[in-house]
Amino acid sequence: MRKFPLLFILLILSASLASAWDVDKKYKGPKTPVTDTTWHPDILEGYEARYVDQGEAFDGPCRSTIVRLLNKKGSRRAFLYIHGFNDYFFQAEMGKRFVDSGYNFYAVDLRRYGRSYEPWQYPFNIRKQEEYFADIDSALVQIRRDGNTDITLGGHSTGGLTVAFYGAMRGEDVGVDRIVTDSPFLEWNFNSFMRNIAAPTIGFFGKIFPNGKIKQGHCDGYAYSLLKEYYGEWTYNTDWKMIYSPPVTMSWVGAINRAQSKTMKNASKISVPILVMHSSRKIDGCNYTPEFQTGDAVLDPFMLQKRGEKLGHVRQVCAIDSGLHDLILSKKESRDAAYDTIFSFIRRH
Repeated sequence: MRKFPLLFILLILSASLASAWDVDKKYKGPKTPVTDTTWHPDILEGYEARYVDQGEAFDGPCRSTIVRLLNKKGSRRAFLYIHGFNDYFFQAEMGKRFVDSGYNFYAVDLRRYGRSYEPWQYPFNIRKQEEYFADIDSALVQIRRDGNTDITLGGHSTGGLTVAFYGAMRGEDVGVDRIVTDSPFLEWNFNSFMRNIAAPTIGFFGKIFPNGKIKQGHCDGYAYSLLKEYYGEWTYNTDWKMIYSPPVTMSWVGAINRAQSKTMKNASKISVPILVMHSSRKIDGCNYTPEFQTGDAVLDPFMLQKRGEKLGHVRQVCAIDSGLHDLILSKKESRDAAYDTIFSFIRRH
């Protein structure tokens, strides 16, 4: 029994030395950040965006991007959306729903994601989840500058973990009125050994080999359930939201582990009402089948339910029938239910 953990550790170390990211090209150009922080037309029709210089990070200069769609009738209520892993903001319908309901809508492409990605960066990489707090803070400054006085902070998957973590660590100083999460990454979708031993071990070695890569499964089920050219309803940039999940760094695994742990340890410090939404069922498998259209193929909703019930003091934890991992990308009936849940939660709190 003692030999197995040692063997596992050796496998981790060998994985950390393996090349990952099929494009093994090392960037050799200058690390010159884009300094234009003025608003410009966004890639989504009707939206506008601007970059935020986030200074020097462990891999060089970095930036975040604020995207907004303002209510033309004027509003002091705003919703700020934070995307998940292997993702960026592309859900034009989402912003329009909020604007039509009387809100100003904002989203952030976090550092190393989507609009914010720089060629010298390893996509989606992070050393600690707290780095994203600056990206959120910058957006909140802009939201208040635009005259908004009632703010809802929302996030999906790792973005859901980030906003819950943000609420737990900021406590009374969170600066928003409520938090909304869509399938938040509060727990790994692994068995007990992988959750409690393997992932923390990888995270530990991530401090020594931060850029060591862990390859992901070559699974297409979730992407095919979303993309219009396959079986879904959506069109997006597959260079920014890839069909096959890219390798993650060992430091990324460690960052997620620590954020999950700190969120739960400080769950009672979440001072604002929090909504935790998840699918009604878990989908197992790798390659697409019609079942992928009926549940969460990424996380375990029952684990999210269990952990969500410990967040904050005023909370709502609920399942969206047949929702996909990203509930607002589900079939119409399910995403309508998700939007109805969000808006009724905001009205009540």
